[in-house]
Amino acid sequence: MKNFEDRLKGGHPNSLGSTIEIVEEVLADYKLFDELFNCYFSEDETVRLRTSNAMKRICKAQKMIVVPYIDLFLNKISSINQASTQWTLAQLFNSLEKEMSPIQIKKAKKILKNNLINSNDWIVLSQTIETLTKWSSTDLELQSWLKPELERLTLDKRKSVSNKALKSIKKLKL
Repeated sequence: MKNFEDRLKGGHPNSLGSTIEIVEEVLADYKLFDELFNCYFSEDETVRLRTSNAMKRICKAQKMIVVPYIDLFLNKISSINQASTQWTLAQLFNSLEKEMSPIQIKKAKKILKNNLINSNDWIVLSQTIETLTKWSSTDLELQSWLKPELERLTLDKRKSVSNKALKSIKKLKL
């Protein structure tokens, strides 16, 4: 054991701490991924934030390490009520779309729709809009559902959210 959880603790919550070192260790030895993944179940919010950051980095560098965990992301990690986890899911699902089964995509859409409706975090909203808008290009039912949600978000007081929603509406075919 590399004791990743302890190494991800402490310091300023917005800093990466030991995240980069841990990512490099996992990329050098894929067997360590499971220990890192289990840091999502830490009581420490900062550990979970840094775990999410590590997941995005690992997925970008070596996607196939993450693929066997798609169901765990869908069934376990999606229930974590933390913004950093939610925005990371939107990014991971976007990256892993081609590796996901139709059933997994369906479940991911349900999770992302729920996050779009219920989250007030601007990053969650922005990342979720991005993934759902991309996916809606081949899913007219999703596009029909998404359009009124995007229209609602154009009224958001935060320019980053309202502008993202406006740009995404323009990409819809409806």
